[in-house]
Amino acid sequence: MRGTRRNTIRAAATASLLTLIAAGCSSPAERDENTVRIAYQRYGTFIAMDSLMNRVKEEFEADHPDVTIEAPAEDYQTQVNLMNGSPGEAPDLIYEDTFTINQDADAGYLAPLDEYFDSWEDSEYFGEQEAEAVTSLDGTRYGVMLGTDVRGLWYRSDLLEQAGVPLPWEPSTWDEVLDTARAVRAEHGADVVPLNVYAGTPAGEVASLQGFQMLLGGTEDTLFDEDSGRWVAAGPGFTEALEFVWTLFEEELTHAPQDALDANIGTVNNEERFPAGDMAISLEGSWATQSWIEEANRPWPEWEEYMEFAPMPTRDGRGEGVTSMSGGWALSMGAHATDPDLAWEVMTYALGRENAVGFAVEGGQIPVRSDVAEDPGFLEGSPMAERFAALVDVTGFRPAYSEYPRVSLAIQEATESVMLGETTPEEAALTYTRELESIVGPENVTDGS
Repeated sequence: MRGTRRNTIRAAATASLLTLIAAGCSSPAERDENTVRIAYQRYGTFIAMDSLMNRVKEEFEADHPDVTIEAPAEDYQTQVNLMNGSPGEAPDLIYEDTFTINQDADAGYLAPLDEYFDSWEDSEYFGEQEAEAVTSLDGTRYGVMLGTDVRGLWYRSDLLEQAGVPLPWEPSTWDEVLDTARAVRAEHGADVVPLNVYAGTPAGEVASLQGFQMLLGGTEDTLFDEDSGRWVAAGPGFTEALEFVWTLFEEELTHAPQDALDANIGTVNNEERFPAGDMAISLEGSWATQSWIEEANRPWPEWEEYMEFAPMPTRDGRGEGVTSMSGGWALSMGAHATDPDLAWEVMTYALGRENAVGFAVEGGQIPVRSDVAEDPGFLEGSPMAERFAALVDVTGFRPAYSEYPRVSLAIQEATESVMLGETTPEEAALTYTRELESIVGPENVTDGS
């Protein structure tokens, strides 16, 4: 970091071009120290970051007439990979899923932020949980989180009530979840999808995290053993989670396979199926509300009249009785940032309290800033905030090590083979263990039985 941290973006920036780019690439000759590129994604129901950047656009362009902010790319990950492949094209700031931070840091794409963060006056509002999510194994901070989330069972109360299910719905075991799906199928037939649980490779990380790992978290098994520092082979709980997926498709309690394998399934579920009454239950994230608010692609003003949220139970109600998984997004600085000081100023502007409140409300996020969590704007704008916050104490996190993205793909492949009936849950579990050993090495895998 150069000298002392500046309190404001230097005066030269007000008369220069500040470009926040997520789509296009320019030649290295076009870059200067007053140009900041922000790579972020805008697709489907994930509108909160785009809304945040639009606010940045409006405010910066109002104060600085020469400032230009360009629209993001649809194919975010491909663009980021291409941009990071060349120092001349690399983004200055990156909207980063926290599970990729270790991988990208190891690849040399990210800059350490400890010195910047420690001298930031707002750092006191960020707690230990936030730090863990953006810190590498060697203890280096590589990002600042915008928000976190939890997962559970969103359901349409009217469809469950019509199926004779007592409300509020509070299932205590997997069997009760499946029995409710069966009741919905019996009442509504093929007109309503009883239960959505993401599976298969087209859904990507969604299938791994809020599909399979939400199930695995309700068993005695885990993906990674922190005590031994080794990955865990598929055990009984792994197989039980796959059996749950198999049951859904075998009994036609979920989408037809061709619909489940639609890469846009999350968008269709939340923007179309739930509002239309075509789906009863979905194992989904707390951010689903951003599909229905006024700023959404397809606002659903009546959503609070129909939608309710229930925690996902553990397999047989043991342990905490309920489970959740959490993720979250952060802003990171690119290793090749043209002007790190300027990039940090823009970054903290986006992370400030006012912007963080808007991001939490629009994104259905759980704030990581303590002052935002107590802000009236957040509490009044997030009617489900208390229910989501109650799951934070029982939530789990991905083993976000460098190997995780490949492990996640192996999980997605296991769920896909089961949902298509290509293998039994037991066979898919064995295949996963073999794949896991090939990814991390047999010596880094411990018995999961």
